[in-house]
Amino acid sequence: MRHVSDSERRSRIAVRHALAPAHRLDSTTAVTRAMTVLHATEAATVHLAVAARSEGVTPEDVDAELYDARQVVKQLAMRRTLFVFPRDLLPAAWGSASARVATSERKRIAKAIAGAGIAPDGEAWLDAAREAVLARLAVGPATTSELRAEVPELAGMIGGDTDKTWDRPVSVAPWVLTHLGLEGRTLRGRNAGHWRLNKPTWTTAADWLGTVPEPLGDAEGYAALVRSWLATFGPGTAADIQWWLGSTKTAVTRALADVAAVEVTLDGGATGWLLPEDADEGPVDPWAALLPTLDPTVMGWKSRDFYLDPAHVPYLFDTNGNAGTTAWWDGRIVGCWVQDDEGVVRLSLLEDVPPDGRDALDHEARRLTEWLDGTVIGNVYASRQMKQAKLP
Repeated sequence: MRHVSDSERRSRIAVRHALAPAHRLDSTTAVTRAMTVLHATEAATVHLAVAARSEGVTPEDVDAELYDARQVVKQLAMRRTLFVFPRDLLPAAWGSASARVATSERKRIAKAIAGAGIAPDGEAWLDAAREAVLARLAVGPATTSELRAEVPELAGMIGGDTDKTWDRPVSVAPWVLTHLGLEGRTLRGRNAGHWRLNKPTWTTAADWLGTVPEPLGDAEGYAALVRSWLATFGPGTAADIQWWLGSTKTAVTRALADVAAVEVTLDGGATGWLLPEDADEGPVDPWAALLPTLDPTVMGWKSRDFYLDPAHVPYLFDTNGNAGTTAWWDGRIVGCWVQDDEGVVRLSLLEDVPPDGRDALDHEARRLTEWLDGTVIGNVYASRQMKQAKLP
């Protein structure tokens, strides 16, 4: 059986994730295809993930590809997470990962609506609210606030009826929009604020895409996602794929068979999977990279020991496994980065790196500072190390 060492896996990150300088790309679409999808829960992650993997691409260029060319599209999918997808991969998500989340969300929303006394039949309420939103969006795009003001069915609030500090009333409007988005009926259109903020304007899929393809079937959709994942992240274990998809072991086993994936051995004795046509990746010159919170490389595998010292996990990830910013040297995470009040990128390392590594990381800090041009990024998922580095 073919063996893929940890060293080769790190070389694959350098080349296939476009992180080594010699392998950087020239557009948002090219970066998104290389990574299968980009995480978009924090809006700035999309732009910063592209910045780390490209040359000559500005924040305005990223916005233009998202909102003008529309070859990459924001879509809620795996693990109820927001991603940027290549446009032609949307039908695969709609028929598999997004559909799975839509089913669970329908049950959750219906139960919450009935439990709050908004309507006795939560599913009927959701169906009526969905149709009302679609009727409004048929007139033209709208923000969430505009929809709440114009669609009576979205006026409800849930929660805030206890003295718990975390119990605050929340609007039902995002629930309805989320469910429509999961099914590909609505999409996040133009951003109504700065690129570092998530302020979507909602639109119908037909208005945004023009021609809307049909969702793939469940099996075909998962196979397409797994094929793309293997091209980007392979080799990985079945557990890695199941975690990334937020799916079942059965769905992963079927998808691996559908794409004719082949088994390989990994350092430590685990079994990994690759596409049958996947070739070996040779050594790569040492490289440095600064990646944003929830970067797709960092979040690509469940088992991360081949590029991350387990002792660093409490400093770089929160208790739910969400990654903060990371600093990489020669295929391994060695710390994180933050910005000062003027927007200058500063490093916070957890281990020693050789002088050439420190020089390369300092170069990347200057490159990112210049790219951001004074924009200071706020982070929901700031890690322990990031918080400590920001202290005066």
